[in-house]
Amino acid sequence: MRDQVGAFRAKAAAHGFSADEVQRWAELARPVLRLTLHGGGPVVGRFGGPLLLPADVPDPGHPYVATLDLTALSAEDAGLPLPSDGHLLLFAFPEHDSWYADVGSAVFVPAGAAVVERDRDFSWHSSEDDYRELLDQYPQGELHATADVSLPHFCDESFSHDLWKPEWPPYEPELVELFRTARAGTGDRGTLQVGGYASEEVVDVHDPITSVIAQARRALQKGKVTGPVSEDAADWVLLADWHTDIDGWEGATVHWAVQRDDLVARRFDRVFTTRYWNP
Repeated sequence: MRDQVGAFRAKAAAHGFSADEVQRWAELARPVLRLTLHGGGPVVGRFGGPLLLPADVPDPGHPYVATLDLTALSAEDAGLPLPSDGHLLLFAFPEHDSWYADVGSAVFVPAGAAVVERDRDFSWHSSEDDYRELLDQYPQGELHATADVSLPHFCDESFSHDLWKPEWPPYEPELVELFRTARAGTGDRGTLQVGGYASEEVVDVHDPITSVIAQARRALQKGKVTGPVSEDAADWVLLADWHTDIDGWEGATVHWAVQRDDLVARRFDRVFTTRYWNP
């Protein structure tokens, strides 16, 4: 990330932007890991494969998506206070349209914990055929990581510059382009993203994390969760994004988000999960 931000600073200065403008944009950048099935980066986990959980962990209420090896994954490159070892398992079902940020979950398995193999589809054997067809399309294979820089939602090239503006003037589209040319060239989305800013194919004028917060607050009001749920987006981090690329669900994105304090405390039961879909 330092190399990419440094390249951006040099390009922006050469184009005549002031040091203050360049600094404000550089401070917006966040590190992110983009995980893909095909790439030259290190293997840091996998989509699918056997579902391995400690015997005392209840069966998750959503289908199994992926396992991340936190020993192999760089928490610094993800920009998150992740455990230095162990495994993080992600679960989600994009068909659900939840009002309570519960379309998925995350389970942390500490290093050295005894695990047993579970049935990945334990709760879906009696599902309708269309559910079975969807689950059969969940990706499978090793995940390769590439470290990259993530820019805020208003910097995505698919958004209108007339709608997306930071709180401080001036907004310079040219600076966005300079930042993009200084990046690693991995694109704005990986199949699975860890850390960074949340992204979607199309959004209204809001940060996708605000939708997670709104649904989490609704869950709190309905008594479906306990504990504090902050309304301040600065208190939250994006744990992961999954751009599903499933036939019939193109454009769907699953967001796993958590309050930073809960992540530091290893409260993975406090991960909130939403789904966005642009049919």
